[in-house]
Amino acid sequence: MKIVIAHNEYQQPGGEDVVARQEHQLLERAGHEVIRYVRTNWEVNSYSGIKQLALVPKAVWSADSRKDFARLLQTEKPDLVHVHNTFVVISPSIFSVCREVGVPVVYTLHNYRLLCPGGTFFRDGRICEECVEHGLLRSVQHGCYRNSRAATATVATMLAVHRILGTWERDVSCLIALTHFARNKFLQQGLPAGKLCVKPNFVYPDPTPRAGDGNYVLFAGRLTPEKRISTVLMAFKLLRDRIPLMVVGGGPERAQLEKEAARYGLTNLVFRGQLSREQTLEAMHGARFQIFSSEWYETFGMIIAESFACGNPVLCSRLGAMQEIVDDGRTGLHFNPGDPEDLAEKIDRAWNDAALVRELGRQARLEFEAKYTAEINYPMLMEIYQRAMNTNA
Repeated sequence: MKIVIAHNEYQQPGGEDVVARQEHQLLERAGHEVIRYVRTNWEVNSYSGIKQLALVPKAVWSADSRKDFARLLQTEKPDLVHVHNTFVVISPSIFSVCREVGVPVVYTLHNYRLLCPGGTFFRDGRICEECVEHGLLRSVQHGCYRNSRAATATVATMLAVHRILGTWERDVSCLIALTHFARNKFLQQGLPAGKLCVKPNFVYPDPTPRAGDGNYVLFAGRLTPEKRISTVLMAFKLLRDRIPLMVVGGGPERAQLEKEAARYGLTNLVFRGQLSREQTLEAMHGARFQIFSSEWYETFGMIIAESFACGNPVLCSRLGAMQEIVDDGRTGLHFNPGDPEDLAEKIDRAWNDAALVRELGRQARLEFEAKYTAEINYPMLMEIYQRAMNTNA
């Protein structure tokens, strides 16, 4: 099969970029021919001053991307196009050209951008679904994308135009949600049930289970407001700095969090900063368990799947996709979102019960083997591709 993978990379690399690359490699290992169409949001840096106004129509409908993609389809004649992200440079204009030439399209919904211009359902430190309940103008009022009303207006306009055009319903053969929770969110807003499939992300290569019990607690992820690392620090303050904590990741909150840690007297804490994937997996192998403290819904959480692959249980917020992926009392423990006292109690329990953590870790590894390996994921992806091609037949 010949497949075009289309992806708009972010300026700050994230899980979506990793997944797009991994699925490309998975398909090539299986013998498929893969052509990549990749653009990057670094391209917008060339737009300054009055030129930035040109970004609005480009984000809504990029004629340049559409022309490039039409040429690519004509030259390569692929069997299928798999889109991971079109925001902001590619734009959804490429979907219509696929429909015109009769190429089926699969679109992975890595975030909630089709429903929320910010992509996270998170604003001012809490879950926010005002755009769903009252309309997209609410996002513009709040400046939900990059804290900018102008930038948010661009995203909201893009969504409004393509809702009117029916792009997602008309031009996309199959939509992939990463969890049942995320699928239900998209269904509630009218995306067609017959096109919405569920397929999780996967971890490759297999990092293999850790050896030993681990000698610290780990947080790994972007240091951003919705990840709520501040709740983690407060929990360790309540534990009186008795348990070692390692924080892996970079982001805009790092300096503030380091000040908080100093103010709380957390001397048993180390900030490692942004690490490579290999270094992050090494940190997981040395941890007793991992904390996933997000207070937004999440669509999947690659860090959780990677933790499971390493045989690490996860303590996660009882919220959204996290509570679907982590089975409370079997592969980890749930705590109330934003509740440092409840989190502290769960940390203390897990840290002091080695037998419990070993069993949670064993079950976490079994969960990885059952759901999140490349070998399990490949036939799921092929089934979705076949479904998309049958839809267009």
